[in-house]
Amino acid sequence: MKDFAEQLHRKSIWAIASLEHGIGRLMIAWVVIAGALCALRITFAASPIDGPAALVQTLLPYLLVIGAPVAACLIGNALFPRGALFEQPQIRLARYGNWQTVDCLTARQHPLFGPTGMMASLVIGMMINVPVRSLEFLAAVPAMNGHAPLWGQMLFAAMTTDVVVMNFLYMIAFMMALRNVPWFPRFLLMVWGVDIVSQVSIAHFVSNAPSLPVPVGDAMGDLLSGNVKKVAISVAIWLPYLLLSQRVNLTYRARLAA
Repeated sequence: MKDFAEQLHRKSIWAIASLEHGIGRLMIAWVVIAGALCALRITFAASPIDGPAALVQTLLPYLLVIGAPVAACLIGNALFPRGALFEQPQIRLARYGNWQTVDCLTARQHPLFGPTGMMASLVIGMMINVPVRSLEFLAAVPAMNGHAPLWGQMLFAAMTTDVVVMNFLYMIAFMMALRNVPWFPRFLLMVWGVDIVSQVSIAHFVSNAPSLPVPVGDAMGDLLSGNVKKVAISVAIWLPYLLLSQRVNLTYRARLAA
């Protein structure tokens, strides 16, 4: 059992190192694959593309969907350089447990330091959430422009905004976790809150759309409630870990169990 745990830990170290050094290649692959899927969606648009205005209205949202994760990686790389030392927040929110503060150099030399082990699953999960969420959007919402009914325009705008904003925030959280930024746990908690509020707000906004077909409303309701359930499951699984894990407390809060 011990050998199996050590093997999993070595694999987590390899996975995090691969992400750290291969993030540029991953973004290129994302642009190529997401671009092809978005182009396919535009080809079968639900509204006619009969002029420059309609083309821009149809194309721009998908450019934002493709560009949001890339922009988040570029911003995260600029704000959180690899190997940089970051100052701890002055106010502690995670107060449960008995902890002893250590200096940043001592923390980095400790075997538990870094987003490896079980923490690697959370880091990888945040990254995977971006293509999964994007695929759900592309599968559920057809391409529309100003020729669509008002309810269709409202639905398309709300769902596009949601996937663009949440993909951007989750990728910022991913970069923060990867670069050992002390603000990561509370930032991820904020992102979870924004995600839940976003789903509820979209449900309220779309339900007030004039002449919304009942089947469309039911389908969007199922999709949005599914998103809320996924966030709730993530919070239930990972929040206790973020509060109690020695690795998390050492890596992001510079403290060890007393």
